Amino acid sequence: MRPRERFHAVVGFTPPDRLPMVEWAGYWDQTVARWMNEGLSELCPRADATDAPALRACFGLDCWSQLWIRPRAAGAPDPPHFGAPLVADESGYEELLPHLYPRPAVDAGSIASWSDSHARGERVVWITLEGFFWYPRTLLGIENHLYAFYDLPELIHRMNRDLLEFNLRALDEFCRVTTPDFATIAEDMSYNHGPMLSEELFDEFLAPYYRRLTAALRQRGILTIVDSDGEVSPLIPWLKRVGVEGILPLERASGVDVAALRAEHPDFVMIGGYDKRVMHLGDAAIRAEFERLLPTMRSGGFIPSVDHQTPPEVSLVDYRSYLRILGEYAERL
Repeated sequence: MRPRERFHAVVGFTPPDRLPMVEWAGYWDQTVARWMNEGLSELCPRADATDAPALRACFGLDCWSQLWIRPRAAGAPDPPHFGAPLVADESGYEELLPHLYPRPAVDAGSIASWSDSHARGERVVWITLEGFFWYPRTLLGIENHLYAFYDLPELIHRMNRDLLEFNLRALDEFCRVTTPDFATIAEDMSYNHGPMLSEELFDEFLAPYYRRLTAALRQRGILTIVDSDGEVSPLIPWLKRVGVEGILPLERASGVDVAALRAEHPDFVMIGGYDKRVMHLGDAAIRAEFERLLPTMRSGGFIPSVDHQTPPEVSLVDYRSYLRILGEYAERL
């Protein structure tokens, strides 16, 4: 099978020739810096080592290409530090609007080279859209965003209405070049003990916009997957109600159990789940983690991958061992 056919077989719960071999997240810069000191340049040209798609190709992984479509124009201001606010109220949002929702939303030229290989099935194409929890937080700041559900509810709704319009326009623009196989919705709305908002707040402030977005994706045959770190198990029923069909990265450090999720949600797509904390502990530990995941791998609808970015503790030798063993288990269906 070619990568695209293989992907659709797995997410369609039909038997593939093997499971996809992917590193869905970008490579951690500190990890790549370590690998360069350990001989990565002998495997991969130095220029390619700073480019995640080229680095994946050097490692022999399946060809997956992603475009993150951001609702900010070039030159938009950044917060003074991570998690800090850019706006405090509706007037601040008004002032920022000239820097938001660029036209066009998608640089068609940057993805034109994907269309032929995508049509031949040699490339899986996916887009990332910012979600209705993630995006207001980037404007209001982490702490103020949580207060805003109570203090500035109309502003949250306005931001999400505007974001929905932008995401639908971006989807139209992208599909004029090629139709992606799946979309991830960036949210990160859970931490290690569960969701950072209540079900009631989800239903009021996120669900209406999700339903329209997932309907537009479904109409084009695009799989919808939410990207949220943390303990996502309580979140999945909420997401399913609004048309979401899958989730990643299933962080083991947050207690996520893919086998339990599969038992509870037999038709839900999952990507990730491999505990990154064992990757530097040797072949036996790497293999034991695949053994933990193997029943779910055989259940369909699950693509095992590092449950976030490969950390700097993992040497180049460790990582190549991980890939070799991943290749073995990808065949064990």
